[in-house]
Amino acid sequence: MVRSTFVFKPYEAPDQTPFERLFDVFSELITHTSGDVEEALDWLKIIDEEYKLSTPEYTLDDFVEELKKRGYLKEEIQPDGKGPLAITAKTERILRKNAMEQIFGNIRKSGRGQHSTKKIGQGDEATGEYRAFQFGDALERIAMTESIKNAQIQNGISDFVLNEQDLVVEDTHHKSQMSTVLMIDISHSMILYGEDRITPAKKVAMALAEFITTTYPKDTIDVLVFGNDAWPIQIKDLPYLNVGPYHTNTIAGLELAMDILRRKRNTNKQIFMITDGKPSCLRLPDGQYYKNSNGLDQFIVEKCYNMAAQARKLHIPITTFMIARDPYLQSFVEEFTKSNNGKAFFTGLKGLGEMIFHDYQSNRKKRIQ
Repeated sequence: MVRSTFVFKPYEAPDQTPFERLFDVFSELITHTSGDVEEALDWLKIIDEEYKLSTPEYTLDDFVEELKKRGYLKEEIQPDGKGPLAITAKTERILRKNAMEQIFGNIRKSGRGQHSTKKIGQGDEATGEYRAFQFGDALERIAMTESIKNAQIQNGISDFVLNEQDLVVEDTHHKSQMSTVLMIDISHSMILYGEDRITPAKKVAMALAEFITTTYPKDTIDVLVFGNDAWPIQIKDLPYLNVGPYHTNTIAGLELAMDILRRKRNTNKQIFMITDGKPSCLRLPDGQYYKNSNGLDQFIVEKCYNMAAQARKLHIPITTFMIARDPYLQSFVEEFTKSNNGKAFFTGLKGLGEMIFHDYQSNRKKRIQ
């Protein structure tokens, strides 16, 4: 069995039950193992032997049975009536929620989606400021308390009359929507050199997806992966994401991302790309792959620059998160970013989630003004 390498630091929240204590660790393990329950349980057994998470009164077998009872695990039934264990949709939601809490722990829901501009208009977030009622204003926007107060000031209480000139409405911020495509590199280099880069990347994807869908439900997020080719994946499938024996076809990823965004009706669009290496593959018109892993191939690189420029013409900024610090990548990323007029971050894995969140917020503010 091929095992991942990660650091486990035992943590027990106050008053945790044995189930909660084990479930916290199991949730992390199931993400590392890309949804492989049996491997996650094997790891849990090793960790339990070291850190004594279970007790004689509550064993790992008890934990697995409770996972089934609570609807976190199911058996994939085969013709022989037995089958391997698999996580359920309920567990997938928990993993996304946990990822959001870990990465965006200081963020709380605020309002019901969408974000404000500096423009005043008919939105749904009050500014706290009032103006005179004008013909065409919706009647439900009239601030009755302030309007009655104006009438009392003008006419007094004994001879109360409410005139049109007494009416005021509360201004609101104009609202806009954002469509985001998150591109995740699943080439083989994402697990090379003893560093697991794919697990943090998919945790960021889960966190961002959960944050957008719960905090800004009118925004959209699509996730795609790219290796030799590119294809979209559903949010619910993020825990199962894994790398393959692929090169890095950045061009295919960008083509698909722009195709997805072209179909979005709102005007505010952006692409986030998480990658750890140079583009090393593209698909030729005859369907054959052109691959070159040795240095920066100018034929492939120029195609990437062209795609970046095309996105710029469509007013789609690309933010690149390069989770590797190889000096030779810097010139490519800088030129790519210049072609798109986007942004780039050379970052390690630590802080990647917070960086993406802050850039998401920053991009929205800039795009919707």
